Amino acid sequence: MTAHNDEFATLVIPRARLAKRPPLSRLAQRRALRLTLLASDSLMLALAFRLAFWLRFELQLTLSPEIVPSPDFYPLVVFILIPVWLGIFAFFKLYDYDHLLGGTGEYASVFNGCTVGMMLVITTAFVEPALVVSRAWLLMAWVLSFFLVAAARFWIRRGVYRLRRKGYFVVPGLIVGANEEAQALAQQLRSWTTSGVNVLGFVSDTAPVGQVVAHGLPALGGFAELPNLIQHHEIEELVVANSAVNGDELLELFRHYGVDGKVNLRISSGLFDVFTTGLTIKSLAYVPLISAEKVRLSRIETAMKTCLDYVGATVGLVLLSPVFAVIAILVKLDSPGRAIYNRRVLGRGGQVFDAYKFRSMVVDGDGLLTPEQWTDLQTTQKLKDDPRITRVGHVLRKYSLDELPQLVNVLKGQMSLIGPRMITPAEQEKYGKWDLNLLTVKPGLSGLWQVSGRSDVDYEERVRMDMHYIRNYTIWLDLQLILRTIGTVIRGRGAY
Repeated sequence: MTAHNDEFATLVIPRARLAKRPPLSRLAQRRALRLTLLASDSLMLALAFRLAFWLRFELQLTLSPEIVPSPDFYPLVVFILIPVWLGIFAFFKLYDYDHLLGGTGEYASVFNGCTVGMMLVITTAFVEPALVVSRAWLLMAWVLSFFLVAAARFWIRRGVYRLRRKGYFVVPGLIVGANEEAQALAQQLRSWTTSGVNVLGFVSDTAPVGQVVAHGLPALGGFAELPNLIQHHEIEELVVANSAVNGDELLELFRHYGVDGKVNLRISSGLFDVFTTGLTIKSLAYVPLISAEKVRLSRIETAMKTCLDYVGATVGLVLLSPVFAVIAILVKLDSPGRAIYNRRVLGRGGQVFDAYKFRSMVVDGDGLLTPEQWTDLQTTQKLKDDPRITRVGHVLRKYSLDELPQLVNVLKGQMSLIGPRMITPAEQEKYGKWDLNLLTVKPGLSGLWQVSGRSDVDYEERVRMDMHYIRNYTIWLDLQLILRTIGTVIRGRGAY
């Protein structure tokens, strides 16, 4: 790889792709984020310890209220614990920029950090009998510290995502390759504005320089121009489409950028849009080989998700039973027919089952559709102005009340509270190579696409969101999507 004329890179990138440079440098932005997180974590930990003290000793929410703490003891303990816990957070890379803002793993690290901090206090008290700390206080402090720190980081992340729309916390990136996989990677990175990567274009020897390859992004040059492009545009993210390069080219890329502290070299597996189960590297006879996990979720993840589903569905059915009765009566009064509609859909492993919904359409209403509407329905599975929907049905759909009976499907083990969207057997062929992923998890009552625009999201984007959810599942992501679902339903946007 040799450097070419420095003027080359300025001639081929459309101005629309060059993000406006913010007044702060990238290094200053990251330092500001770390300082914000340190201040936030310190404040939340102090608040958690103080709330735990108030609950334990002032409200006396335990079985032994006669214990009276020394006025100076717990403030001293907290004064020592806060910097210790911040150090533990740093050990779990909670101030490492490369491990922030990219998923729910950050919240898992917060949980692990708080747990290790609590265990450290317990171990110290066991070794030093003179250190007597209330177990109830410590338990409350552990729970409160996790929730408060995680909540504060959640809102800080929301603020960073907003700033990314203004050019902050965004780094320029290049896609190496210009084939179908490279184009899919570019689309995925561009559609997720929260990724923080501003893709400038493609690097490939097969596409003419300046030609728009896909999604408005041009080919910027071949492998020979790569060092010049990286230097001129201060590239930090280099995403390689594995299927677009040969072994020698991949080794050359790794030799130059695999250990480069300024450039993150990221290599796609070549199967990111097909397999949603985890991929691991195992060595056989000292040869590193990629293998697919047999199941998507571990036993612990499966147990936690099952517990969340059954507890959530049971509580929901109990609390919403009066609402069910009112809706059923209104549906019957609005138009003749059954109040509950059974929709044939595909579940895990492609198994067919009936998903329950409150009926929102007139019975046998397909005759009301025009040929154009019927064609549109077959393409998108949704109609914005559907003549079959009843007056009550419009309200039910706007606020997703028609899907409440699917809580019964959750209790029957056919669905989850959160998961990929349900599809009918007729839709399966639309998934193409993605239908392999129907074997991995149950469909969800809500999910990523429902909180990201609902019916306003086009069909292809819905599929990609489902794939993203399955590949990146954690219990923290489910909890986050449940909270976002509540806000989305209340606003009633994107549903018809």
